[in-house]
Amino acid sequence: MTGRPIRVLVVEDDPVAADAHARYTARTPGFAVAAVARSRAEAVRALERARTAGAPVDLVLLDLYLPDGHGLQLCAALRAAGHGADVIAVTSARDLAMVRQAVSAGVVQYLLKPFGAAALGDRLRQYARYRANLDRPGQALGQDEVDRALALLRGSDRSSLPKGLSADTLDTVAAALRAAPDGLSAGAAGEATGVSRITARRYLEHLVATGHATREPRYGQVGRPELGYRWSGG
Repeated sequence: MTGRPIRVLVVEDDPVAADAHARYTARTPGFAVAAVARSRAEAVRALERARTAGAPVDLVLLDLYLPDGHGLQLCAALRAAGHGADVIAVTSARDLAMVRQAVSAGVVQYLLKPFGAAALGDRLRQYARYRANLDRPGQALGQDEVDRALALLRGSDRSSLPKGLSADTLDTVAAALRAAPDGLSAGAAGEATGVSRITARRYLEHLVATGHATREPRYGQVGRPELGYRWSGG
């Protein structure tokens, strides 16, 4: 990255985790830790101090379980106060309803604890690429440019597909899998999309590797069990 670093507020009540998150962030090129807060009230004060000093926070690494309120309440408060910082949730909250609430509150990424430096570094680099694409004057040239920027944020940059895979064919295979509630075998996916079974399997395995599909053996026929693939979202 070029220019000033992305300023990060770490909001975490556990001192060991807070220190680790701050160290991971500081070691990621293009990022700087603006402050560490151990509660919702401390976070609000840190955000205000940074804004008053003319160095507003760009990104909040937010634990959702804080001693003086839920992290999503902090999201609502910072929006109401006019803070433009983005939020990455770093939490042990695995409830899917909580994930939906976080998305509705404007959380741009959701990282489950426990995680290591590599996982947080990946999320930060994704966020940095997203910011680099949007932190410039002018308008988007079209839908494709907007889609590319959001794909960078979600870590699904189609330009980084493995060698030999095309984005168009991937979209076709993914669409066929989404349309099959009971899942598809590689052979069935090939028939549905007009590619060979081996080619279909490469794309299906890529969807599994990127978390968009699951793989499981299918029994009930004579011979070796066949692998079935089912869409899991994304």
